[in-house]
Amino acid sequence: MKSYEQLFINGRWIAPVKGGTFETVDPSNERVIANVAAATAEDIDLAVKAAREAFDGGPWPKMRGAERGAILRRIAKGIRDRLPELAEIEVRDNGKPLPEALWDLGDAAGCFEFYAGLADKLDDAAEQPVTLSDDRFSSVARKEPVGVAGAIIPWNFPMLMAAWKVAPALAAGCTMVLKPSELTPLTALELADIALKAELPPGVLNIVTGLGLDAGAPLSEHPGIDKLAFTGSVPTGSRIMQAAARDIKNVSLELGGKSPFIVFDDSDLEAAVEWIMFGIFWNQGEVCSATSRVLVQRGLYEPLLERLAQEARKLTIGSGLEEGVLLGPLVSRGQYDKVREAIARGQQEGARLVTGGNRPTGLEKGYFLAPAVFADVPEDSWIWQEEIFGPVVCIRPFDDEAEALRSANDSRFGLAAAVMSRDLERCERVARALRAGIVWINCSQPTFTEAPWGGYKQSGIGRELGEWGLNNYLETKQITRYDSDRPWGWYIK
Repeated sequence: MKSYEQLFINGRWIAPVKGGTFETVDPSNERVIANVAAATAEDIDLAVKAAREAFDGGPWPKMRGAERGAILRRIAKGIRDRLPELAEIEVRDNGKPLPEALWDLGDAAGCFEFYAGLADKLDDAAEQPVTLSDDRFSSVARKEPVGVAGAIIPWNFPMLMAAWKVAPALAAGCTMVLKPSELTPLTALELADIALKAELPPGVLNIVTGLGLDAGAPLSEHPGIDKLAFTGSVPTGSRIMQAAARDIKNVSLELGGKSPFIVFDDSDLEAAVEWIMFGIFWNQGEVCSATSRVLVQRGLYEPLLERLAQEARKLTIGSGLEEGVLLGPLVSRGQYDKVREAIARGQQEGARLVTGGNRPTGLEKGYFLAPAVFADVPEDSWIWQEEIFGPVVCIRPFDDEAEALRSANDSRFGLAAAVMSRDLERCERVARALRAGIVWINCSQPTFTEAPWGGYKQSGIGRELGEWGLNNYLETKQITRYDSDRPWGWYIK
């Protein structure tokens, strides 16, 4: 690994003001792979001032959308040109299997390409005429960039989550300070290098690595930030929202989930098992939208449990760089301990552990965990109600559609949901009744840059991806003109 002991501020690599570093660890072997620059409030201030100057006095917000789009395409090409190298860094830093890392990075490049296309269209769509009731006036609604954006991203999809925020913000004409998770900071720093080579103007994108309290909190509280965008846990999101409230900042939050998957008994058994496994074991279950609560109609319940346990035991577990591995380690010792504690709590609360939940034989080093399948999970249990963020699926039976919907919607979260049945009319009906921002029919987890992403209730505020993601970084201004030659006449007798 190369040195990652500098921050990217105002188009330059600079050492942190206090010179500190922290370690990032390979979760497959628990070895330190890099020392990373540890930003503090002083560095955040420098980064925000650089972004402020780039927005207020620089060329970026004044450029035509097509010019910004051209630079976004060069960033996309920079990611694609380095795909194998970046994917290996992602695996070593996060733990996910290499094919998944390659998939994520391809999606990240695609995200920059998609928003380059939307940037091209902004030139024609920036102003829309408004029909008024008084023909002496004319009016337009104008879209303008919101300003300086502060973005804090999680560790489960490091480069992809950066793209979800950086690409639309830059397309809109905003400048940004990006803080990646301290658990997985490396590909964000590589993105800075790619942006530099793509000739992004200085100060438009600043990337600061550091711990949450030392760097994340000062960023969310900085008065020079116009917009805060955060993906992560509900408690941290709540603190960011409180910080934003003090200055009435624009805020978007993509938070946790405990997403239900309703499987009716007319479903194909093998398809149901495959989608359940993908919905919870992909990316080690470290997915905010993971369909971790599975409701199975009673007629299919026992056969499905048996097949799911059989297939879960077959998953190849190991280092993400090993060929054929489908389940890598959890991201950190802290996350590993949390998931183990959740499994123990589930057993104490009366849920039946059908398989997994233990350290796999032969993997004494690393944060490895055999995928866990719980059955007969009580609705009032902690593991049914709370996000575990690991390869743990909770299953319980239901008798009819009304019961399934009641149980599925009985949650403080509302990010995603899924329904499976051969009866498509029933699927459509259930999809519309589910209280979630994303609903899948006869599948789980497919994600498309073109479609909106975000949740109801405590799963967040606002939407990412698609045109909705671009609108996150745009303000709407009304410009109204008096067109009559006659005086207005308010005070004239």
